[in-house]
Amino acid sequence: MAGGAVVSTGAGKDYPGKLTLFVFFTCVVAATGGLIFGYDIGISGGVTSMDPFLKKFFPEVYRKKQMADKNNQYCKYDNQLLQTFTSSLYLAALVSSFFAATVTRVLGRKWSMFAGGLTFLIGAALNGAAENVAMLIVGRILLGVGVGFANQEMNGMQSVPVYLSEMAPARLRGMLNIGFQLMITIGILAAELINYGTAKIKAGWGWRVSLALAAVPAAIITLGSLFLPDTPNSLIDRGHPEAAERMLRRIRGSDVDVSEEYADLVAASEESKLVQHPWRNILRRKYRAQLTMAICIPFFQQLTGINVIMFYAPVLFDTLGFKSDASLMSAVITGLVNVFATLVSIFTVDRLGRRKLFLQGGAQMVVCQVVVGTLIAVKFGTSGIGDIPKGYAAVVVLFICMYVAGFAWSWGPLGWLVPSEIFPLEIRPAGQSINVSVNMLFTFVIAQAFLTMLCHMKFGLFYFFAGWVVIMTVFIALFLPETKNVPIEEMVLVWKSHWFWRRFIGDQDVHVGANHVSNNNKLQP
Repeated sequence: MAGGAVVSTGAGKDYPGKLTLFVFFTCVVAATGGLIFGYDIGISGGVTSMDPFLKKFFPEVYRKKQMADKNNQYCKYDNQLLQTFTSSLYLAALVSSFFAATVTRVLGRKWSMFAGGLTFLIGAALNGAAENVAMLIVGRILLGVGVGFANQEMNGMQSVPVYLSEMAPARLRGMLNIGFQLMITIGILAAELINYGTAKIKAGWGWRVSLALAAVPAAIITLGSLFLPDTPNSLIDRGHPEAAERMLRRIRGSDVDVSEEYADLVAASEESKLVQHPWRNILRRKYRAQLTMAICIPFFQQLTGINVIMFYAPVLFDTLGFKSDASLMSAVITGLVNVFATLVSIFTVDRLGRRKLFLQGGAQMVVCQVVVGTLIAVKFGTSGIGDIPKGYAAVVVLFICMYVAGFAWSWGPLGWLVPSEIFPLEIRPAGQSINVSVNMLFTFVIAQAFLTMLCHMKFGLFYFFAGWVVIMTVFIALFLPETKNVPIEEMVLVWKSHWFWRRFIGDQDVHVGANHVSNNNKLQP
């Protein structure tokens, strides 16, 4: 198959460098931005399945939940305001990211992350002390602003995944970048463990503890950001060439000759400054591949259906007939699978490559979604009335765990990694802006719509997501070339060699290295 060919990247350079302690520490601190994101993904589903929380803020949902044995299981959580509690964070993250860009551009990345962590602390305090739905949603919006500042500085420097891709040596880029996704999964697991514990507080205020503990990852990133250095790319771009060279020597190792890599970074920066309109420039024909990936990969990532599990795992398991404790424990089990499967990706992504993980994970997810949808259909049909015996429930959890594993070593980490490594410097801010915007927009849409979709589509919802996974797996097979071990500055060679994308790239557009700078990128006003 034409699209299945793996592109040879032998023309690319392998700059000298090793995994220094400084790079490892820097990447760990930067990746803690994922803790904030993960904790918020995991905490909302557990809290919204707790009876004391529902009684206080969503009494109508609580009444439907109590009557669920006699009514439609699919619809007991269908409430727009309840979904807004979860989804408002992601819309706020999307909007605030644009404002965060100004802070990042003027003050640098670490102060933007510091501002994000501080706003997040305030949001966590407001959520923990909430007395009405308005306080809850305002708190969630502040958490979203924190996420937007801490992780998604669009139009400014880079998001955390791009930061990690720029700091890491090319041959280790996948492993270090997926540290961000690993932190997300650890944040989700921590949230699910905390929910399981706080749900047992008999006085009924456990949900306050769950929401307020979001302050812990916020404090970590707020303090950690004070010690976080800017990348060499960022320093060059902001007019600090000497500091950039010192930083490059520090991250590659004091005994490594970085002169060639530094010269290429300077050349790429100079070339990017020739682009007078980066947002208009990304629409040019030669960037068609990167623009397509910046839109399609985050769009597809949200349509895998994973957020159905991650946002609403306890709610979903409760809907499937599990009791309260059992639903929270099942969510913890899927959280553990998520963490360990992400570790598989960390140790294989730079050896197996991105494409193999995408394709294998996609196939596994399709099978599991079809099986889960069928199992639910057998017991609940279209009426939504039924019961799941323990053994049957264990099989449902098993296939959901296999689905989560498939996502966790493919679309989960690679959905962040691949867009972070494919953009040339001159369109990187615009490309990452589009990537994050699409991701946050469709995260919001799925979070706001899922419980209503479950009510109306019933077990067919799992077939719906399975269909999308088939489409996205075929898309990867045909249109995504292998990007492992290729320096970011030389990624154009990968697209130029691809069976489909090469028609959009002329020979004059291939300019890599310090001695191949072209004025071709200059866009007339």
